[in-house]
Amino acid sequence: MGCVSAVPPPRTDTEVPESRSSRRSVAVALLLGTLGSTVVLLASGRVWARGTTAIGGDSLPVAADGQAVTGLPAALAIVGLAALVAVFAVRGKGRLLVSGLLALSGLGAALSAVLAADGRRALDAEAARTTADTAAHVAGLTQTAWPYVTAAGAVLILAAGLLALRFGRGWPAMGGRYERGGSPRTRKPAVVDPDRPEDLWKALDRGEDPTG
Repeated sequence: MGCVSAVPPPRTDTEVPESRSSRRSVAVALLLGTLGSTVVLLASGRVWARGTTAIGGDSLPVAADGQAVTGLPAALAIVGLAALVAVFAVRGKGRLLVSGLLALSGLGAALSAVLAADGRRALDAEAARTTADTAAHVAGLTQTAWPYVTAAGAVLILAAGLLALRFGRGWPAMGGRYERGGSPRTRKPAVVDPDRPEDLWKALDRGEDPTG
């Protein structure tokens, strides 16, 4: 019978680079997702389009922000931010699904921002509200760069989702109760000094018997 050694096998050279790559991908995904969501939410509140409408013999300037043009990018940014946090709360197929949701929220926010960048419908609605004339329309419509800034932020969310899809399997989970080997973590009781009343009270608060 061969001898069984208790010494664990040596770690291969590929394990360390993979571990470092996984840690870097976590940091990059968190940075991209958080930054992208922040950019989308901030840019959605800026003016996306401007124009003028006729009232009497004068022209009245009107403007529409991103929320008036389309609320979809901001809503999807919130979904993406929630998915970014949820990625670390699930494992296995659940993590794959949440990572896909993160990527899709970024893609949807980018497409909706670009497709709605014109803002004419929102400006017409603002012109009708301002002039109390349902037939009012805008003229001299101009766009700002904020819709495309919103789309750029959404692309960052998409990139975070793609990173999660590619490397998320090796990312840690929040509040992990078990070690990597599957065994539950054992909690060592704190040392209680019977001569220190504060240690006795802390032990009682933890539900421990300080006299044991």
